Amino acid sequence: MVTKLKEVDIVLVGLGWTGGILAKELTAAGHKVVALERGGMRSTENDFAVPRIRDDLRYASRSDLMQNPAKDTLTIRNNPAQLALPMRRLGSFLPGEGVGGAGVHWNGVTWRWNDNEFKIRSLYEEKYGKKYIPEDMTIQDWGITYAELEPYYDKFERTAGVSGKAGNLRGEIQKGGNPFEAPRAAEYPLPPLETSYAAELFNTTASSMGHNPFPCPTANASRAYTNPDGSKLGACQYCGFCERFGCEANAKGSPHITVIPIAMKNSNFELRTHSWVTKVLKDSTGKRVTGVTYTNVLNGQEYEQPAGMVVLSAYAINNVHIMLLSQIGKPYDPVAQTGVIGKNYCYQTGASATLFFEGKYFNPFMGTGGLNARTDDFHSNWGFDRSKFGYIGGATLGAGMTNGRPIAYRPMPAGTPRWGKAWKDAAAKWYNSAMNVNASGSVMANRYNYYDLDPTYRNAFGQPLMRMTFDYKENEHKMGRHIAGVINEISKAMNPTHLSPASARSGSWSVVPYQSTHNTGGTIMGTTPANSAVNKYCQSWDCHNLFVMGASLFPHNAAYNPTGPVGALAYRAADTLKNVYLKNPGPLVSA
Repeated sequence: MVTKLKEVDIVLVGLGWTGGILAKELTAAGHKVVALERGGMRSTENDFAVPRIRDDLRYASRSDLMQNPAKDTLTIRNNPAQLALPMRRLGSFLPGEGVGGAGVHWNGVTWRWNDNEFKIRSLYEEKYGKKYIPEDMTIQDWGITYAELEPYYDKFERTAGVSGKAGNLRGEIQKGGNPFEAPRAAEYPLPPLETSYAAELFNTTASSMGHNPFPCPTANASRAYTNPDGSKLGACQYCGFCERFGCEANAKGSPHITVIPIAMKNSNFELRTHSWVTKVLKDSTGKRVTGVTYTNVLNGQEYEQPAGMVVLSAYAINNVHIMLLSQIGKPYDPVAQTGVIGKNYCYQTGASATLFFEGKYFNPFMGTGGLNARTDDFHSNWGFDRSKFGYIGGATLGAGMTNGRPIAYRPMPAGTPRWGKAWKDAAAKWYNSAMNVNASGSVMANRYNYYDLDPTYRNAFGQPLMRMTFDYKENEHKMGRHIAGVINEISKAMNPTHLSPASARSGSWSVVPYQSTHNTGGTIMGTTPANSAVNKYCQSWDCHNLFVMGASLFPHNAAYNPTGPVGALAYRAADTLKNVYLKNPGPLVSA
């Protein structure tokens, strides 16, 4: 039997970065907000204290902070002709679960996406001509501009305590920063992290070759910091337990130590953990949502939570799944190219080389998530001529040290035996004398990369699993070949003793090895209901009191990590909700 609860103003589905931002902002504005989080409570003192958190096996190998694929997963295939099969264990990406979501175990890398992304189709057509874009590439302008997001980027960076060096202050290029970034109104709230030896070598070599390296912007606090809300962050200790881990020092800008505690102090806010939302409910017209149904996973009790407004603020993949299960919006059909829900799923690609040096020592155990130097010469640099290589998008390149943890970090030159004394000797010799030069690459939308509901497999609630159809296309292969070549040029110029060169990812994408937890698309932004699920304010075209947050909004995926625009869009949506929508509910953009 379903228990119907008392109506609230707003229900949030998921409590990570976007849910936390909206909870903080909307409760402060006087609205009654309930957050439903399907995982459990997380806190630094109870979950991430030393020595417990430095458990490489538990957190890195066994993914303790991630979703459990035995309870809910996806089916995977590379193209529509294949049979999709369930992902039985986590691999290519690692969705978080629990209060704070993926914002607990992220590395902290925080980029500002600019108009090269937001106006991608119009800019490429203007520069290279309409025929330059392949017919099956479904990229589109987002309907928003960098100028509209700039103050909200700044607000998010100050909330998360981002460390970095501005490259463009109000149109003036700044020495030491990214010369290709869009203009910023202010410096980063914190100076860059310390520079690792690996980053120093990369900086010197890349600069000598005409590239423009700079410290990677990251929400790893370079010194103790109090953000504008009064939340306190400690200084990064470079412990090497960052990605896949919660931060023992509260030095990584995470929602569970910033926005969520402030919301929880407000009597207007209520958090319900272990609450798995199964459907968004609609009224008889189908034009307005009325709340959600959810199950308490600890006791199996089902509830209906009525609400004046629903916000999907879960992980990107889960937002899309809920929309499909709730039958809100028309599901995407790749053959007819109709519908929008599930459209434009994108991922990321990359390449890397490993360099080994006799007599050089990198201390890899002294690292953190964003301890990198990067170059943006082949990504946001609009002066870089892509037509020489025939692709759209690009990649950032860099080097640094994120970790040297005891289980997984075993750099060895090609040809090293897989076991025995020679393997042990090589592991001891090269542990401290190897570094990596890598690239993170964009992925453009394609008509045959998408989500839909699987016709065969179901989750623990008897609902269809979501099916992911994805593969790299020729655009990504062209970009990968070019960028791997650049990596190898830089790596060879660094004169290593041994080099395991970079190579482009070839063949079909595999869900098995870890690559990136940067899944985007499926409920994309756009200018009309025909090409998107939501408008520029993250509002559903179909139901005006339904809003969707997170990277599922992105019509394609850049080389940059997604959290910067995720946070900025959430803050912008919060402002719009407080100052416009909740005072006079209705469509914010005419369809």
